[in-house]
Amino acid sequence: MFDRELQIDLHTHSTASDGSDSPVELVQNAVNAGLDAVALTDHDTVAGLPDFLTAAQANGLCGIPGVELSSHFEKHEIHIVGLFIDPENKALNDLLEERRADRLRRNLDIIRKFQENGYDITEEEVIRASGGESIGRPHIARVLVEKGYFPDLQTVFQRYIGNWRPYYVPRTPLSPETAILAVKRAGGLAIWAHPMLCVDRRPALIRLLKIFRYAGLDGLETYYSMYSAGQTRMAQEAARELSLMESGGSDYHGKNHPNISLRTGGGELHVPGEFLVRMMKRKGYKMDFGGKKWSQLSDLNQRPADYKSAALPLS
Repeated sequence: MFDRELQIDLHTHSTASDGSDSPVELVQNAVNAGLDAVALTDHDTVAGLPDFLTAAQANGLCGIPGVELSSHFEKHEIHIVGLFIDPENKALNDLLEERRADRLRRNLDIIRKFQENGYDITEEEVIRASGGESIGRPHIARVLVEKGYFPDLQTVFQRYIGNWRPYYVPRTPLSPETAILAVKRAGGLAIWAHPMLCVDRRPALIRLLKIFRYAGLDGLETYYSMYSAGQTRMAQEAARELSLMESGGSDYHGKNHPNISLRTGGGELHVPGEFLVRMMKRKGYKMDFGGKKWSQLSDLNQRPADYKSAALPLS
């Protein structure tokens, strides 16, 4: 079908949430990294997708509209990535608006903790630092670093605002079932992001996958920047045993996670291009390109004004 394997990255972030690249810069950097296809999967927002899809088409890149939702099940934080979503879907956008409001509530509680302990930081400063509509802990950390309280973002998280640290404030729980349903209603594929960071035993992984599959889960990330070879293998075996789709991505955040690069993650990541082809087939996209080469995959990008269910057209 293509004259070489597609280079893909199906998990990235922009300034619309907690990345440092604007959606347009993300596309430019994806092209420079040698990618043929990239998905923008910002946390709790689709605001970056119009600029992203426009830039992808202009640069000959296959752009895939996505989103990432954080949910909780038992003691686990479960992240659901939606791929090929309709960014204009009302049910999805209503849920995203609720989740962003919950982020703001938590942000105020965290900021208050810092203020009560002598740190000079305000909500207005955090909003200015965000550059987008999905504002969270990284933006609080950025303000504190810029003011000289800490050397880097990682230190702020490790000492104060990482999960269950002294100034940590939990979000209102969202169930994986709700996150999966929102993605499906928006026409997307629901993928469990980096599951091997949640569980490290095969029986636990299989048990959770069966529960989420019943709720409509389509697949899981079997390739991820921080996986060991053993974790990749376990995820692959679980996906195949349960007939779930495989996905993968770098979880690129630009300068906010400087050790993670597009396409290669921590240096060794290579997400098989066949994953994208299988997803396209699952979604019913026409796969007979009449002899087109891999470099013409970007021709399938739909104009942003026209997209309703994905960046790629049906039939």
